[in-house]
Amino acid sequence: MRREAESVQQGPEIWIRGPVAPTGRRFAWVGTHGGAGVSTLAAVYGGHDSGRDWPGPGDPTSVLLVARTHAAGLLAARRTLELFRRAEHPPGLDLDAVVLVADAPGRLPRPLAQQAKEIEAAVDVYRVPWVPAWRLGDLNGTPPRSTGALARLTRATATNP
Repeated sequence: MRREAESVQQGPEIWIRGPVAPTGRRFAWVGTHGGAGVSTLAAVYGGHDSGRDWPGPGDPTSVLLVARTHAAGLLAARRTLELFRRAEHPPGLDLDAVVLVADAPGRLPRPLAQQAKEIEAAVDVYRVPWVPAWRLGDLNGTPPRSTGALARLTRATATNP
């Protein structure tokens, strides 16, 4: 056994000084309707704030669509997803996921929850709960614990943490 372990060659040791630059895709937040929360999400999680516009030349091509969980927001998200399904979005853009931001504290009413599930059946969805501090403009705290998967995604792809 010992001879086998001794015969295994080791790779070189690598020492890195300072922070390691994140790797992965850059992304752009794109609102499917006004007031979706794009600027807040970009401030909290990083990434490019595209507002309600498609990313332009030089902007990230990976898109995170953002919508509120009220009826108009979910409808806007479904309509925008349809643009991707029919390839009627600007060429070169990739849809990474939809981010549904709570429009109020508490659980979604059944009809809205069903619409959200329909979106989840078509694409990856990340949910962001109601955050009272964000409503007051306090974006300095840590993101909600329930958004850990979104935080990992955006941290792994962020270019400006």
